[in-house]
Amino acid sequence: MATHELKTWPEFFAVMDSGTKTFEYRKNDRGFVVGDVLRLREWKPNTGEYTGRDMHVRVTYVVMLAPGLPEGYCIMQTEKVTCLYPLYR
Repeated sequence: MATHELKTWPEFFAVMDSGTKTFEYRKNDRGFVVGDVLRLREWKPNTGEYTGRDMHVRVTYVVMLAPGLPEGYCIMQTEKVTCLYPLYR
């Protein structure tokens, strides 16, 4: 399991942040697996700059082979992470 830092355009960041979008479609050039954490950083492609907003989501399911899914791409089901390092008793 790993943490991956990814650029996310504002319109996709907003729906992920609201909880409406619970998946990521990405080129699987990092070997994404269940349990990975994605640090999604809001990126403005028109200016080539980060906005300063970010969030963390955990990968709960990965689809790598499906009709219509290009080779080398994946769809990851995600859940928003509110605390990366919870306190254990």
